[in-house]
Amino acid sequence: MYQIFNSLFEQYSQYQTFDIIFEVTAVVFGLLSVWFSKNNNILVYPTGMISTSIFIYLLYKWVLLGDMMINAYYFIMSIYGWYIWTRKQDDMVTPISRVNVLEKKICVLIFFFSLIFVYSIYEYFDKWNSITAYVDNLTTAIFFVGMWLMAKRKIENWIFWIIGDIISIPLYFHKGLTFTSLQYIIFTLIAIAGYYSWKKILNKPPQTA
Repeated sequence: MYQIFNSLFEQYSQYQTFDIIFEVTAVVFGLLSVWFSKNNNILVYPTGMISTSIFIYLLYKWVLLGDMMINAYYFIMSIYGWYIWTRKQDDMVTPISRVNVLEKKICVLIFFFSLIFVYSIYEYFDKWNSITAYVDNLTTAIFFVGMWLMAKRKIENWIFWIIGDIISIPLYFHKGLTFTSLQYIIFTLIAIAGYYSWKKILNKPPQTA
């Protein structure tokens, strides 16, 4: 048991206590954000913004550029999503819906733009030094699409979160961020539950007066 624990957390012996506390705090608020998202609750955005702002600092300090850009994008999209979720149309807030043909095309554009953008950043800073850089590029593109769809309150956002979360579990463990890796295990479970929760709301017949 000790060997398992040691293999999971031994890298933290090299970290400052302040940074460990920061990572755990970011993980807690990240979990709260995903939980609120699952329950279609507007608090997904303020809790998510706290988590992402902490991760931006930590990932910049640890020179994990792709991950840092993901969180910076999350922060910006959280502001946009907060606005979309509270905007009223005919006295009703933006409802959960499915993507249309135009939105599918936008998703493709966001995905490939993200791949090119992150590739350019890694190329500029000469960070193509391991397989994690390529996986990081892929997960960044997946999460960029997922965050945009969540801001638009599209049920398909959960599919992208699930795929990205599953890839991120071994990725963050390999990077030495065990708490964050464990967070993505929980994220995956909540994302699956979130998909079925939103699907139930989407399939619910409209009430008549």
